[in-house]
Amino acid sequence: MTPLEKLSQFAAQTTFDRLPAEVVESVKARILDTYGLCLAASPLDTSRMALEIAKAWGGPPEATVIGCGQRFPAAGAAFVNGVLAHSLDFDDTHLPSVLHPSATILPAVWAVGEAAGASSQDMIAAAAVGYEVCVRSGMAAYDRDLGNSVFFERGWHATSICGTLGAAAAAAKLFGLGADGIGHAMAIAASMSSGIIEGNRAGGSVKRIHCGWAAHGGIIAAQCARAGITGPLSAFEGRFGFYQAFCGGTFHEAELIDHLGESWCVPEIFYKPYPANHFTHAGIDAAFKLRPRLEVDRIDRIELAVASPTLRTIAEPREAKIHPQSGYHAQFSGPFTVASALLGGGGGLGLWLSDFTDKQVSDPKYLNLATKVTCVSDPECDRIFPNQFPAVLRIHTLDGQNFEQKVLANRGGPQNPLSFSELKIKFSANASRVWDEPQADLLAERISDLEKRPLAELFQFKNESGQFRSA
Repeated sequence: MTPLEKLSQFAAQTTFDRLPAEVVESVKARILDTYGLCLAASPLDTSRMALEIAKAWGGPPEATVIGCGQRFPAAGAAFVNGVLAHSLDFDDTHLPSVLHPSATILPAVWAVGEAAGASSQDMIAAAAVGYEVCVRSGMAAYDRDLGNSVFFERGWHATSICGTLGAAAAAAKLFGLGADGIGHAMAIAASMSSGIIEGNRAGGSVKRIHCGWAAHGGIIAAQCARAGITGPLSAFEGRFGFYQAFCGGTFHEAELIDHLGESWCVPEIFYKPYPANHFTHAGIDAAFKLRPRLEVDRIDRIELAVASPTLRTIAEPREAKIHPQSGYHAQFSGPFTVASALLGGGGGLGLWLSDFTDKQVSDPKYLNLATKVTCVSDPECDRIFPNQFPAVLRIHTLDGQNFEQKVLANRGGPQNPLSFSELKIKFSANASRVWDEPQADLLAERISDLEKRPLAELFQFKNESGQFRSA
C-alpha cells in the first residue's frame, strides 16, 4: 500500500474506544485552550473581517462560530474559527515540525461534527486522527541534518499546508466516507494546501487567516471526495506529488506511517504560556528569571542568544523588530518581547495580551529598552533546536554587572509542562475578554467530561448581541 492508503486505513479504523486515555485528555485540554483563544481573538478587526467574508459566502446554517453564535455552512464556520484560533499567536506548537495543529484541526472537526450530528466521542476520535495526519506529514519533511523543517526553509507555512491534510482526513472520517473516501479527501487536499510565511518576517496580517483557510480547504476536500471526486494514491511520494512540490522531494516515509495507532503525537504538542511567537518564549522566561535581580533603568545592553534558524523570524529585519508596526508584529520580535518581560507582565501566566497592544509598541520606555537588545546565534541553542526553542539571555548594566540566564526547555512542553490548572487560568483570562466568569466556568466544566455530553453543548454559548464585541 502507498503511504496515503496506510494513513487512510488508520484513520478509518480509529475509534474513540481505541484511543489511549492520555490522548483523550489531551484532545479535551486542547479544546479548552483553543476555545479560549477563539473568544479572546473575537474583538480583533481581522476576526470581524473573517466573519463578514463568511457572511458573503452565504449558505445553510450548519455550524457555529465561537463567541458570537452565528451559524454558517461548515466550511465557512471552520474558516472563521480557524482565523480566531490562530490570530493571537497563542496556539499550541508541535516540535520539531514547528506546526500549530489545534488551530486548524479543531475548527474543522467542530464544524463538521456539528453539521453531521456527530457524537462528542466521534469528534474526539476524528480530532486525534487529524492531529496525527497533520503532525506526521510535517515531520516527513523534517531534515535532521539541516535541523529544520524543509517547509520553512523554502518559505512555506507548514501549519496551513499540513493542517489542510489533517482537516481533510478528520472531516472525511466524520462524514463517514471510509478508508477510500478519506484517502481521496487527503489526496484532493494536497492540491488545496497553501501558505507562505513571509508575513512573520516582514509584516501583514495574512498569517492570521492561514489556519482558517486550511480548515476550510480540508472540509471542501472532504466534500469533494464525498461527491465522488478522486485523487491519486501516490499523492504524497509521487513524481509530481505533495513532497516534490513543496519540499523538493524531501520525504521520510517512516515519519508518516510508522507505529500508526501505537505512538500518538497529541500529548507531545507544546502549549503556549505567552501570546507571542514560540521562538521568543525562552527569552521571555529568561527575562522573567533575571528581572528580580536587576534594575531595568541601569541596563546598558542585552544579548539574546538563540538558535540560528530563528533569527530571521524574531530578529530580522532589525529595524522592524526594535520598532514593531503594531502589537501583532511585536509578538514576533525578540527585542520587544524581552523588553516586555522586563517591564510589563503580571497577568495570566506572565506576559498577556495586554502586553502586545498597539499602544504598547509606541511606548518610548519599551522601545528604548528594545533597542538595547541584540540577537545573536548560539551553538548550544543550535544543538537543541528545534526539539526545543532555547535561549540564553545576557544583560550588562551601566555599573559593570553581568547577568546570564539559560532556558533550554520551553515552558508548556513535556519537559516543563503546564498543569491543567494553569491551562484553566489561561482559558479564563482569554474568555474574560468577552464573557463573564460563570459562563466561562460552565464551559470549562462541560469540556472536562465532554465525551459524556452531546457535542451540541459546546456551541450553546454566545454573546448577548450575537456579534463579536470589543473587549
